[in-house]
Parts: sequence; structure tokens; C-alpha cells
Amino acid sequence: MRVLLVEDDQVLGEALRDHVAAAGHAVDWFTRILDATAATDTVSYGLILLDLRLPDGAGLTLLQALRGRGDGTPVIVLTAHDQVSDRIEGLNSGADDYLVKPFDLDEMTARMLAVSRRYAGNAVPKVTLPGIEIDQIHRKIVVNGDSQSLSAREWAVLDKLVARPGALVSKEQLHDTLYAFGSEIESNTVEVYISRLRKKIGADRIETVRGLGYSIR
Repeated sequence: MRVLLVEDDQVLGEALRDHVAAAGHAVDWFTRILDATAATDTVSYGLILLDLRLPDGAGLTLLQALRGRGDGTPVIVLTAHDQVSDRIEGLNSGADDYLVKPFDLDEMTARMLAVSRRYAGNAVPKVTLPGIEIDQIHRKIVVNGDSQSLSAREWAVLDKLVARPGALVSKEQLHDTLYAFGSEIESNTVEVYISRLRKKIGADRIETVRGLGYSIR
């Protein structure tokens, strides 16, 4: 999925960006509310990691603006302040979860997946389709009894498709899942990963709707 990271600490920001990217997600990292706001005006994000104390204001300002315009993108608040009042304010402003610094990066990843599943209406981290079992937490997939190994980007594409089985996912949506701002987009990237997934889960599992996108049966 495409993740928006809003964090002004350079060391922590780099660590978060690299960790999330290593899990196969595209990450846009900004240090100011103004830039992050502009990004949300142009990109549909799967999740936002939001620091509360930023150079040009409070992170809650961005969160409140998003919720005020009806944007329900999942938001995990990151903060060095563990006061109960701060957490209550963040949750009341529309945050979906709260992490107090310092935190374990693997715990953050687990919370990201949990929040995004709830947002998608699938609180159970396992997806079962005819002949396919997908464990999204442990990154395991079994096809007709045989285990298959997927790369981080293959997982990113598969996660997007199985979020709503049978629904159409456009090529542009898959590009947004795979690429952050500034990345060089290769014209056939989506086709390459769709082809690889078909080899692993079955050629007839992913349907191409010419000119529109893809859906998983």
C-alpha cells in the first residue's frame, strides 16, 4: 500500500521509511504539515504515520482537517509524549492507533497491518479463497496445498487485490501501491508482477479487464 510518513526527526524518519519500504510498501516522507497536506490532496493513501510535533504546527491539525473533509484514511499517531490526555486528544481527533516513542519497528508494522485490515473490513489476518490460503501477518501463502514464496512487491500487489476479492483494481491504483513520489515508474511494472503472481497462484486466478485493471477471482 502507499504510506504517508509525516516525521521531522531525520534519523527516525529514515529508519521508519526504510523499514516500511522493506515490507513492500511505497512511502512518501515529509517533515512539514504543509507538504503532507498537499500530498493528501493528490494521492489516495492506504495509511498515514503521523508525528504530533512538527516544525510548522501540530500533527493533529492535519488529522482534524482530513476527518473534517470526510477522509477516513487510517492514521497511526507517533509521539514522544505518553500523557493520557495526549492520547485521548489524538483518538478523539480521529486517530486509529497510537505509538509512543521509542517503539519497536516490528510492532509498528503489525499495528499498520491491523489498522489497514480493520479499515478494509477484514479484521482477520487470513484470507481464504478456493484453493488458496493467505496469511497476511506471517506472509505465507498456500496454493492447493503447496507453499509459495512471494517477494515484497508481489505481496503488495496481492494485498491490494485480495482486500476486495472480485472488485476491479486499476493499474493506476497498483502503481500508487508500488511507487512513492520521485520514484521512476517503469511502464510495464504492474504487468510484470501480475504475471509473476499468476505463475504462483494460477493463471486463471487474476482476471484482466482490458483498459480498466485487474481483479482476483
